[in-house]
Amino acid sequence: MDGRYAEEGRRERGTGLRARVHATGEPAETGPGDGRLVATYRAKLLEEIDLAEMSSLGTSERRDRLERVLGHILSREGPVLSSQQRALLIRRVVDEALGLGILEPLLEDPSITEIMVNGPDHIYVERSGRVERLPLRFASEEQLTQTIERIVSTVNRRVDESNPMVDARLPTGERVNVIIPPLSLSGATLTIRRFPRVYTLPELIGFGTLDEHLVMLLAGLVRAKFNIIVSGGTGSGKTTLLNALSGLIPGGERIVTVEDAAELQLQQDHVIRLESRPPNIEGKGEVTIRDLVRNSLRMRPDRIIVGEVRGGETLDMLQAMSTGHDGSLATVHANSAEDALMRLQTLASMSELHVPFEALRDQINSAVDVLVQLVRHPDGTRRLAEIAVLASHGREPFRIATLAEFRAEPMTQDGRVHGRFRHHPLPRSVAARLHLAGEQIPQAFGVHLDDSHLAIREAS
Repeated sequence: MDGRYAEEGRRERGTGLRARVHATGEPAETGPGDGRLVATYRAKLLEEIDLAEMSSLGTSERRDRLERVLGHILSREGPVLSSQQRALLIRRVVDEALGLGILEPLLEDPSITEIMVNGPDHIYVERSGRVERLPLRFASEEQLTQTIERIVSTVNRRVDESNPMVDARLPTGERVNVIIPPLSLSGATLTIRRFPRVYTLPELIGFGTLDEHLVMLLAGLVRAKFNIIVSGGTGSGKTTLLNALSGLIPGGERIVTVEDAAELQLQQDHVIRLESRPPNIEGKGEVTIRDLVRNSLRMRPDRIIVGEVRGGETLDMLQAMSTGHDGSLATVHANSAEDALMRLQTLASMSELHVPFEALRDQINSAVDVLVQLVRHPDGTRRLAEIAVLASHGREPFRIATLAEFRAEPMTQDGRVHGRFRHHPLPRSVAARLHLAGEQIPQAFGVHLDDSHLAIREAS
């Protein structure tokens, strides 16, 4: 794409799309972006290009060629358009021919974290933690189906009545879920989760996710090789925090990451990234998270990072944490620190090994050191809700001690959630381990001579 067109595209996406959607409320596909007009010139474009020649070009060269050919077509027989309208029409037609049509501008908008298509007429996005509906729509159910087929074909998958649910990943990293009728009664449904940007801990402080004292504590816990579980609900920022915490791991360590869809972006040199694989069209070739966690143990890792534990691989992860892979990290879906422990126990029981719950409790008590709970507030902000350490041992019922927590205040008239972080003294065992690792204890976290002051609560 040449610089002139790129600049027009940025201007159109940055002002045109958002202005029409948010200011006027008019559908963005009126005028030169009308679906029928786009379909007409897409057909004319396909008539004039040499498909064999196009297949030999790279992605950017292919787009440049299509833009030039379409420009000639519009000059020869196109409607009278302003330069801005002409650029929009060219972009829409080429996006239909090469990319994902009306979804292309949304994928290029960095403020959008999720795209949700509920049939051809309902498109929603998430911005800054808030979901909003856009006045965009596909021209027809057929156009939406073609877009879905184009997405899944990139990973050699297919979607039809015999295989109506598909998980895939775009070449740029976005996670995609598709479900079509008869399972979906709302028509073909498409959900795209954007590849998360890597935020540093200082940036998260600026967002109000945590404060300086919490960053100092978490940094010490990571460097001192505490095993940490990051828990929270959907969209609470688990992967974002996991990425930030992984940046604190010393560069000389060998790190193996295991994910269902690769999202982690570690900056260290010695990193091996493993990603699960779904079965092929014949139902063969599946490689699960559990397979990868087991294999990672044979790769001499210093630390293992599991993007999210969802099933029997939890038991393998706990065993790895207990057998020399200190400093490992993982995330789990849970609504509280207590719930995270119970969920780990339930997930670990899903392995083919029939392990008694008491033995699983022993495994968790010996493997997990720290729980970091995240929350997404009604106003869309994401915050660290609690840092807790396990105070239970062996087969005792789960008991946790809070090191820090966020105390929310009543919501203000502007709909924003405010509050403050509270810090509590560290247990002697945590302070001693930090001291042995050469880590300083943040001033906000004092240490008492005994642990009688700790607010320990049961999680069973």
